[in-house]
Amino acid sequence: MAYIRSKTEELTGYQASGTFRPSVDLGCDFVMVYGIDDTMPERIRQYREKGYVIHLMTGIAWGEYQDYLDGKWDGRKHWDEGQVERNGAGVNHGVTVPYMVPTVAFSDYLTQRLKIAVDAGVEAIHMEEPEFWDRSGYSEGFKREYEIYYKEPWRPQHEDLDVRYKSAKLKAHLYCRAIDRVSAALKEYAKVKYGKDLRFYVPTHSLLNYTQWKIMSPEAALIGISSVDGYIAQIWTGTSREANVYDGIYKERTFETAYLEYGVMQELVKGTGRRMWFLNDPIEDLAGYTWENYRYNYVKTATASLLHPYIWHYEICPWPHRVFEEKYPKLQPRIAEKIEDGVEIEESKMIPQDYATLLSGMFQLFGDMEQADFSFEGVDANIGIFMSDSGLFQRTFPDGIVTGESIEGRLRRAMHKNSGNAVDEGEAKALMEEIQADESKMKDFVQSAAFPQFFGLSMPLLKYGLPVKPVQLDNVRRFAGYLDDSCFLILSYEYIKPEAPDVNASLVSWVRTGGTLLYMGDGSDPFHGIASWWRQSGYENPAQHLFELADMERNPEDGCYPVGKGKIYVWNLLPARICLSGELAREYRELVRGALKACEIDWQYRNDLTLHRGPYIISAVMDESVNEEPKRFEGLFADMLENDYRIIGYKEIGPDENTILFDFSKIAGEEFRVIGTSARVEKAEPSESGIRFRLKTADNIRAFLRVRLPRPVSRVSGTDEDGNPVSVSMEWEERTRTLLVSYDSHAKAVEVTAQWV
Repeated sequence: MAYIRSKTEELTGYQASGTFRPSVDLGCDFVMVYGIDDTMPERIRQYREKGYVIHLMTGIAWGEYQDYLDGKWDGRKHWDEGQVERNGAGVNHGVTVPYMVPTVAFSDYLTQRLKIAVDAGVEAIHMEEPEFWDRSGYSEGFKREYEIYYKEPWRPQHEDLDVRYKSAKLKAHLYCRAIDRVSAALKEYAKVKYGKDLRFYVPTHSLLNYTQWKIMSPEAALIGISSVDGYIAQIWTGTSREANVYDGIYKERTFETAYLEYGVMQELVKGTGRRMWFLNDPIEDLAGYTWENYRYNYVKTATASLLHPYIWHYEICPWPHRVFEEKYPKLQPRIAEKIEDGVEIEESKMIPQDYATLLSGMFQLFGDMEQADFSFEGVDANIGIFMSDSGLFQRTFPDGIVTGESIEGRLRRAMHKNSGNAVDEGEAKALMEEIQADESKMKDFVQSAAFPQFFGLSMPLLKYGLPVKPVQLDNVRRFAGYLDDSCFLILSYEYIKPEAPDVNASLVSWVRTGGTLLYMGDGSDPFHGIASWWRQSGYENPAQHLFELADMERNPEDGCYPVGKGKIYVWNLLPARICLSGELAREYRELVRGALKACEIDWQYRNDLTLHRGPYIISAVMDESVNEEPKRFEGLFADMLENDYRIIGYKEIGPDENTILFDFSKIAGEEFRVIGTSARVEKAEPSESGIRFRLKTADNIRAFLRVRLPRPVSRVSGTDEDGNPVSVSMEWEERTRTLLVSYDSHAKAVEVTAQWV
């Protein structure tokens, strides 16, 4: 029955470092108790007593690991294993908390510490954020690892392309090794000592975000670790508001970026049988924003996450204590300060009641997303843009490739939204024109967080209603038939590289059986020149090998080339240039639309993405699109973004707006169904005289339940778990045969009894 389930399904959960309190009794399935300090066993006990399935989460790249650093664990100090920048500065998460080089000794230390959690009876362990910063790589610990791995003397990564690429690749490998070592050892420990099958997960940012932020991390490579059972896609406002350039304008595009981030993470579990939770955060790590800003962006990311119907597990909220117990906005003297370091100001206030209730409803809604029946309006086909872990390895050019002053500061000042800067429109436009005309500035733009090579390919399509998704190039050689459900794919080796020749062989094989590939690129990426399999085989870049396998010239002109039953389109253009020019974006869109038409896919430009997912309609209307027309829905709906799940016959949303609707036409034959609730429905027991619900939600929430019933209700009453009466309001809605009840929650279970008319 919708919404009524066992917590052992683990559909929804959150991570928390604090002790249990009524404010965080959010009615999800499991809790990831965070950290392995001395308080961990007691925190596990508290949450378990409240009925939650217990997991353990801690950081694999950083944490309060002073006993290891100071030598108390094994008698040897390990401070030289902290990540270090070129200038000798440490890369730290806090004053005494360095990001680590994950050595074998560090992996063994984490394993030993985490055995305490296994002894405490946790069902699963999450090792989060395996992060090695691109700008680091100069510590003694990393130098040792470099020399062991490559069997050659360490060299500074800023010296040339080869050492830059090799250093970055090693950074991701070291965390892959650490995860493999820790997960296998802990699983063995749990099995031998307790006869228990411990599960192991990796919460990680998306490949898209790590590529933007220049953080080396294993992403698709995690698929090769058999002891990893799944992942959490750590996507939220803080990652998705990273600005990009579209039509020459540099600004935040939270919804579109989040949609692409969730999309690439979906690929980590495709065809593997592993678990993926999508994270949503009601606020973010930076404390200086208003509640209004947090809510605006939360709706964007939540909507984006629901537009990926193959995932139906969610981390509903990281750090709920900070959401429901802290005041915002806070003053942050430095933008990099952690949220806990913010200082309250006169404008600071607790979470607004209506937002708290909305969140409580969303937390329950996420538990009803396993819907087998789904379809997109408009184009409903698998159309992808390739990404790869290798894109992480070429995010920064070594010295000498970018000359002159960096454009980073000017680019940030040109940011059009939420930057805190007054944007000079003329100066911003001039900068974009300079980037187009100057090769050095273009390369600096390419290595910026705007990541224009990817967004140049994705944003012009997504903005016009094509539900394009990132596709993992690495998986082409891992899984036979990985591309079988794709009809049209876009590839550029200007920002990623194929690991081996068989990647190209698989792509050409897919084309020959009927696929259509669009290749974009002008061969200008300096990383084409690294020591590589294509260079050893006599090719200037990997695209030449791809084309030759397809019986084409190595350097084909722009155009369409038949290859077996399929086609390869070629456009010799650097994708980043599409970001800067509305005319190029239009030309690119028309090329894709024509290619899709040849595949018998009719892409009609539209300004929305709309998914029908079971009885739910999830829709986002985008700005900067083909027009500013609103999206209209007619029928009989419950508005899931209204706290009372208001019944409506018509809904209209305009550009930059979202909606989630419950469509009653999809449940025409059902007599009983929970439509929406901001309290967990633990029981529903009908009888001859009425129906009784057992509801539970956090403290200080106005709880709402809308439920479809076979008969009208005359009156309702409520009693809490201590036997005290609870004032319950009710409304009967005849068109939908739904009862709406509401009451003020005080973190106690409430029995609501409704009597039939």
